[in-house]
Amino acid sequence: MITQTTTWPSPAKLNLFLYITGRRANGYHELQTLFQFLDYGDELTITANHSGNITLSPAIEGVALEDNLIWKAAMALKSASQCPLGAHIELNKILPMGGGIGGGSSNAATTLVALNHLWQTELSDDALAEIGLALGADVPVFTRGFAAFAEGVGEQLTPASPEEKWYLVIKPSVSIATVDIFTHPDLCRNSPKRALTTLLADPYGNDCEKIVRMLYPEVDKQLSWLLQYAPSRLTGTGSCIFAEFSSKNAAQSVFEKLPDAVSAFVAQGKNISPLHETLAKYRLAHTQSI
Repeated sequence: MITQTTTWPSPAKLNLFLYITGRRANGYHELQTLFQFLDYGDELTITANHSGNITLSPAIEGVALEDNLIWKAAMALKSASQCPLGAHIELNKILPMGGGIGGGSSNAATTLVALNHLWQTELSDDALAEIGLALGADVPVFTRGFAAFAEGVGEQLTPASPEEKWYLVIKPSVSIATVDIFTHPDLCRNSPKRALTTLLADPYGNDCEKIVRMLYPEVDKQLSWLLQYAPSRLTGTGSCIFAEFSSKNAAQSVFEKLPDAVSAFVAQGKNISPLHETLAKYRLAHTQSI
């Protein structure tokens, strides 16, 4: 066990495009989507210990410990690895909930990757992804740590290398439940399946955007404003929208024009997750200290 206190990034993600290509008999949707990480997100500070217990701080209002994805991820890793150890985990939360940028899924994945290292349980990337999938469809993308083209219901991942652009991400003051979008009768469910090379060459879109804009006027208003300045769209099924830019300065200049009441940030896309860059750094330091 590695006992020193360590801090780990829990990055946001964007769905650069999202197309729904069909619906299975069990109600799940077939899709094609492109995930990219951002150099912006929450942080988890973790101290491994011998207590056997997982303790978290601060408590999240309205979320019981047993429902917290961080706690669930830690307990799932303990179970899968038969590890008797414990940990205290402190969350510095800056990503909005219900925004579609992966906050909870990213927190779970960071917990799995960090504790696998700190507890020295040595589970493979495939094993961590399998544990993660039981916690949420997006968790494996974060545990694997590379930008990915996802197919099926999101579980079939192929590494991808989209351009690492700069983004202005806006969180309108609404939270959107994925189930409300995926069950809407007017949702497009018949986009043609296309090869990744074709999708990367075509303008990007999101099949959920039309429904979200119809149901949530605040999202429609913010997206209309953003489209004046740059190519912009919805990410995932959450309420966050983003505009893409070729430079930080260009993104920052539009950020400075935003109305004061809007929650927003500027970040760069990353094809290698900041979580895995940190893991590599900690692994190297541990190797050198042995």
